[in-house]
Amino acid sequence: MSINHSTARGSTVHFEHYCEEAGCKKWGGFGHSPSKAIPVRWWCWEHFPYKSYEQEMALRRKAAERNE
Repeated sequence: MSINHSTARGSTVHFEHYCEEAGCKKWGGFGHSPSKAIPVRWWCWEHFPYKSYEQEMALRRKAAERNE
């Protein structure tokens, strides 16, 4: 298997996205923008505001298990 690397200008630029929640120092791996005209905002999974109800409940169960 071969990996094709892009030679497009700027394709190898790495951006640092940290969580936008005040005081949080985690990596912001979950981005969201309502349109291409608005810059993407980034959050860690814990603070990501666009989780589904099921995802939020799973996160809360996991947190409760850690605190028991």
